[in-house]
Amino acid sequence: MIELRFPVSAEQANALEEFFCEEYQTHWMLYENEKTQQHELRGFFDSDEEAAEQIKALRVTLPNLPEPYEARHLDDQDWKDAYKLHFKPWSDRGLHFVPVWERENYTLPEGDEIVYLDPGMAFGTGNHETTRLCIRRLLDARDRWGDSIGERNVIDAGCGSGILAISARKIGFGPIFGFDNDPESVRIALENAELCEVQDTIEFLWLELREGLERAPADLVLANILANVLMGFADQLCNAVKPGGDLALSGILAREVGEVQRFFEAAAERNWPEGIALSDQRVEGEWADVLLRRGA
Repeated sequence: MIELRFPVSAEQANALEEFFCEEYQTHWMLYENEKTQQHELRGFFDSDEEAAEQIKALRVTLPNLPEPYEARHLDDQDWKDAYKLHFKPWSDRGLHFVPVWERENYTLPEGDEIVYLDPGMAFGTGNHETTRLCIRRLLDARDRWGDSIGERNVIDAGCGSGILAISARKIGFGPIFGFDNDPESVRIALENAELCEVQDTIEFLWLELREGLERAPADLVLANILANVLMGFADQLCNAVKPGGDLALSGILAREVGEVQRFFEAAAERNWPEGIALSDQRVEGEWADVLLRRGA
């Protein structure tokens, strides 16, 4: 195994983070030293040829990627330790997210639910702010609907590792459908569903956004995708929500959340005869979400 390390500025790290949110990664991850606040891009590859190919592909999208970098060969133990650095267990309101390698060591409080994940290299662990924002909206919906939650269906648009769809199943939502335009993401989502023993209760498919939203409507639509993509499908996303349902949008930079919220309010007014019952936003660090509730 070959490890590459690129020192990057905070600005470059933000650009990489935006790109990685859109494109599921199996080789790259971002690392921030909490003490020094320095950022680093790390890549893990089976061969020098694969590393060179992936660097070339990344530079097409991010031409300012630093030229000098550190390369070293890892033995199996070093590789396993590096892989695990990015994902630590966390929980919110009785729902726990735990890497599969901690399965034997993690004690689940009585009455709580657990989501085991083997997420690949970078995203879909819940460690990223955009995913946590969506999970909080999911838990809000559970708290709002209470005993009727089993009758409520969920669409996870751009499912990535499947964490949102799996979480919805674990806390008791009804029919759940997740989809992504990246076949690798769908493969990993299916594997994670099997880890959590819910593989027979969630449907994951490889579909483009427009196709996936045709499976609507749903009581709760979760879309953790970049803002420009969300806005390009605003009408379809609004139409995917049942009367009285919620549309939770994430993957939005904090500096653009006002614009996105206004854009979707206009789309909802066009598409929801019942009007907007709630329009809300939350900010966590440099990221934000928007929630719109359709009138009943």
